[in-house]
Amino acid sequence: MAGSTIYDVAAAASVSIKSVSRVLNGEPNVSEALKARVGKAVEELGYRRSLSARGLAGSSSSVIAALVDAGMTIEHWRSGSGNDYLSRLELGVLMELRQVDYHLMVEMVDYASPTLSRDLAALLSSIRPEGVLLTPPNSDLTVVLDVLDASGVAYARLGAEHELDRGTLVSMDERQAARDMTEHLIALGHRRIGFIGGPAVYSASRLRLEGFMAAMQAHGLEVPDDCLAEGDFTFAAGVAGVKRLLGAERAPTAIFGACDDMALGAIQGAVALGVRVPDDLSVAGFDDSPSAMFSNPTLTTIRQPVAEMAAAAVQRLTPPLRARLSQEDRTAAVVVPYRLVARASTAAPPPG
Repeated sequence: MAGSTIYDVAAAASVSIKSVSRVLNGEPNVSEALKARVGKAVEELGYRRSLSARGLAGSSSSVIAALVDAGMTIEHWRSGSGNDYLSRLELGVLMELRQVDYHLMVEMVDYASPTLSRDLAALLSSIRPEGVLLTPPNSDLTVVLDVLDASGVAYARLGAEHELDRGTLVSMDERQAARDMTEHLIALGHRRIGFIGGPAVYSASRLRLEGFMAAMQAHGLEVPDDCLAEGDFTFAAGVAGVKRLLGAERAPTAIFGACDDMALGAIQGAVALGVRVPDDLSVAGFDDSPSAMFSNPTLTTIRQPVAEMAAAAVQRLTPPLRARLSQEDRTAAVVVPYRLVARASTAAPPPG
């Protein structure tokens, strides 16, 4: 019935409005019989909850808010490259929330803003989210965590490295993944490998560099300064990085970009210099974005499980989903596995 209200559901199920609310909000200690009666009434009436009504009725709006880095999001938009990380994050969240009639709101946060604390507090007061999903670098900002703790809203942190006793932690092993990729290049026969890093504000940048360095050191391989290039996770940084690395006196035979966009930029930059990939130069990335599968050559990369991490986080933020988890799963930190995907952009180094 179009326009049905919670009062209609309560009347159809012959229960109180409070009982209907408890069922719809996934509260504990609700009998299966009550769930069945309310569920049947909801289905027969075609009832859907109003966000505004939920916000007025309680302390939250049945919204999960994802706070993403404004700077990187805008940079990807300006460059026309899109933001695969955000797309996969949204997919992981929405696939979970669609099961329980919750909603996702994505908000851009400028971590460098002098009014960040005030602006975030105002945002939380306005939308009253059920939970907040923090992506890097917001997940490691003390000012953000302080505002969330003061508001009392539950939050989950993706890829956090500091203050690990705060919030729900969901991550992948960035350092080991980068080490595995470097080991892959070494196993192919490469001994001089270049690395294009990411911006310092992201902990993933440092962890991936550490993984690269650890693998090189374990094999007794030097990493001179001219084998390292700074980047900012953009395609243009990959183009500039490969020009720097290939301009060294002893150019590398392989380059590892700390993200796929930079690796793909490195491929284009190499081709522009007359360097063939992978015949003359192997290139590897980190993310496994859609572009990695369709580039020419296809890109060897680390599959970063962004959707899976986002899904695990939102399961612990949303009461109806959280109720399905064991007590241990509700409280334990989550480490989601990654995968090395070998494709056509890497091969053995050229003879000599």
